[in-house]
Amino acid sequence: MKYKRFIAILTAILLMCALLAGCGDSAPSSSGSSSSGSSGSSSSESSGNTGGSSAGSSGSGAGSSSSGGKTYTLKVWASQDDQEITQKLIDDFKAANPDNTYNITLGVVGEPDTYKTYSEDPASAADVFYFPNDQLRDFHRTGGLYEVTRGKDDVISRNLPESIHAASMDDSLWAYPTTADNGYFLYYDKSVFTADDVKTLDGMLAIAGAAGKSVFMDVSNGWYIASFFLGAGCTLGLDASGNQTCDFNNANGLAAAEAIKEFTANSAFLTGDDSVFKGGLRGGTVACGVSGTWNASDIKEILGDNYAAAKLPTFTCGGRQVQMSSFSGYKMIGINSVTSPENAPAAFDLANFLTNANSQVERFVERGYGPSNIEAIANPAVNDESLDALAAQNAFAVIQNDVLGNYWVPAEAFGAAMENKDYSRPLQDMLNDMVAQIVKPT
Repeated sequence: MKYKRFIAILTAILLMCALLAGCGDSAPSSSGSSSSGSSGSSSSESSGNTGGSSAGSSGSGAGSSSSGGKTYTLKVWASQDDQEITQKLIDDFKAANPDNTYNITLGVVGEPDTYKTYSEDPASAADVFYFPNDQLRDFHRTGGLYEVTRGKDDVISRNLPESIHAASMDDSLWAYPTTADNGYFLYYDKSVFTADDVKTLDGMLAIAGAAGKSVFMDVSNGWYIASFFLGAGCTLGLDASGNQTCDFNNANGLAAAEAIKEFTANSAFLTGDDSVFKGGLRGGTVACGVSGTWNASDIKEILGDNYAAAKLPTFTCGGRQVQMSSFSGYKMIGINSVTSPENAPAAFDLANFLTNANSQVERFVERGYGPSNIEAIANPAVNDESLDALAAQNAFAVIQNDVLGNYWVPAEAFGAAMENKDYSRPLQDMLNDMVAQIVKPT
């Protein structure tokens, strides 16, 4: 499989991650302490010192490092769609640690909203939560996470190097990687398109339109609309002060904006959320669409033998064909630095268990999530065309680490204007306003 060949190349550089090991088994601190020179309160050091689980040298993580005969109380956040699988894994964790009593409450907070919800009241937030790697800077800046130190070498050795890089800042590891699939690609109906048909966006629109069907993409989502700008050669980054930089309003950005305008004006274009996409596939009105692995099982069930996936197509930009880019990212589990010293050991044990090889295989089987755990990736059960498509697209992807929170709303507003066919202002003016908001220091 292309995905596993792609992963084999990544694992060849695994030894480079030894540089991240740092102080290995030193006592953890809360996020941001290494950059500020503060080691945190004594209670934080005490809880972290006993909290990081080292169970499972190969990533199995079945055991617990917390002593037996104790009662722990924890709150966990997971998305609405992941409630069932997360509850099952929590139950498996309890069964694997029968000497302790665990009172674990599972709440609903989706990964895109984790930091925002956390920041509203850290003391009331979950002890253990999933989040995407682009939120790590915010968590680190506000000291929101315990550092992963005890068992750190094990976490590093069992996961892909890129996932460890995504979970690290200032040469310290702040979270447990759990997926390597936070990206997007193209799903398509083989009864409408051949593999050659989906190589260009222009061709897809023409074929879909002739068949009375649509090409789906949520252009008013900043995650997806970036594929045009990044593909055209524009960049998002950080300056020396850590502020967002963005050049989406340069000549390449204007060419990308013209392409977005033409795409959204096409009669075969369709936007919306996942329910619109999958509903259209089920009803036969949608022929293809841009999404990620979280929808793989549903789309496979809908399309049956006509199920197929591929990298994103090229699009016409400034008179030439340009490959669409994408964001690539990783999801991970963090431990709230406000978690009490009494409950922190169990929080680390649970995070370790939820991200071990067996748990990642189960999450793939039930939800289609691509693992970050090397052992899980090699498991024969981890096999789907969507992972091959993701691997092919990742060759053109940009990692999300340097995308700050102030990017999303302006980018989505521009996309919404294009979807609504709001051409009341010149595109260049709209781009200038968008970029000014993106780069405005916070």
